[in-house]
Amino acid sequence: MNQFAATKLPPDHATAAAVPAPQVADIVRSVFRAEAEAISNLSDDTTRACARAIDVIHGSKGPLIVAGIGKSGHIGRKIASTFRSLGKPAIFLHAAEASHGDLGLVQRGSVVLVLSNSGETTELSDLLHYCEAHTIPVIALTGRKDCTLARAGDIAIVYGPVKEVCRNGLAPTTSTTVSLAIGDALAVGVSALLGTAPEDFRRYHPGGKLGTRLMRVRDLMRTGGQLPIVHPDAPMSEVVVTMSEKSLGVAVVVEKGKVFGIVTDGDMRRNAARLWEVTARDIATVTPVTVDEDQLASDAVDLMSQQIITTCLVADLEGGLKGLLHIHDCLGAGTANLPE
Repeated sequence: MNQFAATKLPPDHATAAAVPAPQVADIVRSVFRAEAEAISNLSDDTTRACARAIDVIHGSKGPLIVAGIGKSGHIGRKIASTFRSLGKPAIFLHAAEASHGDLGLVQRGSVVLVLSNSGETTELSDLLHYCEAHTIPVIALTGRKDCTLARAGDIAIVYGPVKEVCRNGLAPTTSTTVSLAIGDALAVGVSALLGTAPEDFRRYHPGGKLGTRLMRVRDLMRTGGQLPIVHPDAPMSEVVVTMSEKSLGVAVVVEKGKVFGIVTDGDMRRNAARLWEVTARDIATVTPVTVDEDQLASDAVDLMSQQIITTCLVADLEGGLKGLLHIHDCLGAGTANLPE
């Protein structure tokens, strides 16, 4: 017997009656109408906020960071993908992962677009505090003008409240459709200011320019004075300063020209209680991900995606440091199809 078929609901579990099959087509039409109406009824204030956001994103030098969680996260992934297709480097940042090391993605020059229908999603707090502390512009995309996210944003794009079209009015449906439409409007607006041409679109897709797809790690890696190098015995106060100056979210620990390890935001967070009492040697990850300088940059991006990291070291067979590859540089060069 199927174990699920044998499961019985408790006596006090209320179950709504099913809708007769002939009415399903009417439900489909009502969903189409309701969601289309929600988009068409967006206010002039929402349109003006979108226009301001487009100017800010277009003027930014770094990649756009799109953040969210749950259903808003799924919409955020698609929005980031659309921006990339239309010429603006962008990457999705899962709000929960941001609190566990991925805040290193957020760099000076970036703009952060944060999605949350309620605007009260707890997992967003660390990201918003980080952006405020480092003066990173935040664009809030939310359904409530009086929510925490709207107040924290430099620009608040408020589309609601909207009525969810699911049967119980609870599942994100209308709100995610409206968010996606606004994301499309932002991406199209930025691409218009960039002057993205059809040949650019082709370059950002699998049938794109061969030269871009064949770029090597050595073509994109940071070297020399760009590298955030520290000695294993460096106190963490010195490590933090070096990381801040180089703005790559990591410090490379090098001893006698050889890679000892790497210190990341996550390493520091995990050792916060003793951070000012230890050295780089004490908290460094001693088995960092490394690539060869002759490796295809697209392969390095795939590796970083699999390992869920934003940087990897470039080293020779003896462990000598050659450089550092950051996913932002790969994004900007369009070397690969980045993960959705």
